[in-house]
Amino acid sequence: MNNPATIRTKALVLRRTNYGEADRILNILTPEGKMAVLAKGVRREKSRLAGGIEMFCLSEVVVHRGRGELMILTAAKSLKFYRNLLKDYERMEAAAEMLKKMDKASEAVSDERQFNILQQALLALDDGANLVLAKAWFYLNLAAAMGEQINLYTDIDGVKLEEGEHYKWNTMEKVLEKNERGVISTDTIKMLRLMLSADLALCLKVKLPDEGICGDALFIAESLNVI
Repeated sequence: MNNPATIRTKALVLRRTNYGEADRILNILTPEGKMAVLAKGVRREKSRLAGGIEMFCLSEVVVHRGRGELMILTAAKSLKFYRNLLKDYERMEAAAEMLKKMDKASEAVSDERQFNILQQALLALDDGANLVLAKAWFYLNLAAAMGEQINLYTDIDGVKLEEGEHYKWNTMEKVLEKNERGVISTDTIKMLRLMLSADLALCLKVKLPDEGICGDALFIAESLNVI
């Protein structure tokens, strides 16, 4: 198994913890998975690492495998700072929750899709995209990366979902039920299918017949709650 001593990669900081007088322990998410790294002296005023390990920042980092469990951060450069998140409390709060969820998810299951999911979601929030849709896409795809596959083709009885019918979401069984008073339309189901098969940028380009579709999709996505 290839296990290089030094790794250069992209990273998103999930969590930072002060350590000692001037160091920090960081949980970073990379295309190779989550890593726990030690950033020595980063809290000192003239540290060259500080600018590259901010929260809400896509960075390029170099880490070195030490003798202990922690890897050592030896270089960090900011590639993109999602600064617009700091101007909107609701978006910043959503982004912070995504980081928290991903930190827990990547601890339980390591999947190469996780970095891409988080990066796309942060970029969309920073660009001012539809907040509800972006959150729904993130939670749906995070659940999929965690192994939670939802059935969007047949109902609770195994009957194929029909065009023009209405359904309700069974939060216990995680499945759709045909119900004439149900708020889940076939348009919502089509959007959910797209969310699970396409990048967020493409989903955001779709002209929705009803803005309520985003809220219904988010309700289903958040009900999965795999972590």
